Amino acid sequence: MNNKWISIDEAAAYLGVKPVTVRDWIKKSTGIPAHKIGKQWKFKISELDTWVKSGKSAMD
Repeated sequence: MNNKWISIDEAAAYLGVKPVTVRDWIKKSTGIPAHKIGKQWKFKISELDTWVKSGKSAMD
């Protein structure tokens, strides 16, 4: 399991979307597993994988 913390830019690259899309998902409370550390949003790859597998990443 990958528990490394990654940035919005890295999360976007991992998910194959633009960073603005990830920020939009955070604002829209899509359930994306984002953690605010200081002033920056951080993500764990393992949590992103779980979120994608749950189907919650499928936006209307």
